[in-house]
Amino acid sequence: MVFNFLLKCNQAKSIAVETVRHASKKTGGSTSNTNCKTKPKHRGWKVQDGHHVKSSHILATQLTTRFHPGLNVGLGRNGTLFAIEAGKVVVTCEKFEPNWEHSWVQRNYAGRHQQTIYKKYYNVIPEPQHSRFKLVDEV
Repeated sequence: MVFNFLLKCNQAKSIAVETVRHASKKTGGSTSNTNCKTKPKHRGWKVQDGHHVKSSHILATQLTTRFHPGLNVGLGRNGTLFAIEAGKVVVTCEKFEPNWEHSWVQRNYAGRHQQTIYKKYYNVIPEPQHSRFKLVDEV
């Protein structure tokens, strides 16, 4: 579609014709199913209760703190829980006492002042060390 515009200049008293052409078709591309090429992240717990793990084994991956680190468990920057020592995994549900003075706690736990809050904790119970020592000398 072509439009013609007439522009008049007061000083020169001349008429200039300018032609503007607009696109007649939309650009190609689909808006449906645009998010189909993302790979799944496979978040969640990797090791269940009662399994034996080695040191630095990943126990759970998460975006928000759904699981909390307990005994001999570390928390990565992206929320990953990992074993610090080798041992047996124990998942417990423990009572949580938040600091009610903190603004983040007030925002996330609003209206739960009188309730008991429980959280899931990952713990690793270390394997007992061997007792194969030989007595060399007594003091």
